[in-house]
Amino acid sequence: MKLDGIAAFITIAEAGSISEAARRLRLSKSVVSDRLAQLEHRLGARLVHRSTRKLSLTEDGAAFLEMASQSLRGLDAAVATLAERRGTLAGPLRLSAPVTLTTLHIGPALYPFLRRYPQIELSLELDDRVVDAQAEGFDGVIRHGPMRDSPLTAWRLARSRRVLVASADYLERHGTPRDLAELDGHRGIFYTHRGLADWQFVAASGRVQVRAKVGLQVNNGIVMRDAAAAGLGIAMLPLFIAGPDIRAGALRMIEVGAEPEEEFIYVAHPEGRNPTAKLRALAECLRDAFGDPPYWEP
Repeated sequence: MKLDGIAAFITIAEAGSISEAARRLRLSKSVVSDRLAQLEHRLGARLVHRSTRKLSLTEDGAAFLEMASQSLRGLDAAVATLAERRGTLAGPLRLSAPVTLTTLHIGPALYPFLRRYPQIELSLELDDRVVDAQAEGFDGVIRHGPMRDSPLTAWRLARSRRVLVASADYLERHGTPRDLAELDGHRGIFYTHRGLADWQFVAASGRVQVRAKVGLQVNNGIVMRDAAAAGLGIAMLPLFIAGPDIRAGALRMIEVGAEPEEEFIYVAHPEGRNPTAKLRALAECLRDAFGDPPYWEP
């Protein structure tokens, strides 16, 4: 029984389609389909229901998937252990990370790491949406936000402070809000994935939510920063995005007597799956690169 056939089947089950599995494995669709067919022939059982609309596992496929996944993870762990014993880190590592944070900070921190460990095969997918690490086959998911209860095990990489910012021109035209009540009447620039309820603050009276008027909604932090600098409204941005513009004078910080909810940059991995030495080494690399406090905070 060939391991590449088992790996193809597991990837198909996680991806939900042969096409997506082929993309993840960087193989042609026909090769992945052939490997699945050969595995089914070897086992004497149909593992997958094929249709033009949806792919689903048979009863035999679901039973085989659980055992095959455990076996393949055990084999990967054995290979990783041998690599560690030789003092090397090698093999595939699949991560999901946010677009802006990676462009500005994660990417520059990863390049020296990959030069140091050239045998690591890193697959880095940039996406700001919420992903299911286990279902989509990620070894780790890097995200920015509050660390709440989650089925994933998370390691903190750096704290992340968010601040309210606007251009001097906007504040001269509309006035500078001095408290949360005054903030409520201003035009806001909002991050689409967080929604209009994103402006939440921790005040002396407890948690307070502010709903400003919508000036712009967009799913990219750099566009939010540029829109604020252009005078379109007030944005709540992490300092890893807004810091340089604040220092340069293109944006001004606004103090309203309350702080936004505490947030962090973190990497999460599926609970119950032992994290690889590669993921642990990468997390340590990012912690060292970001610093404590992180270098982008004034």
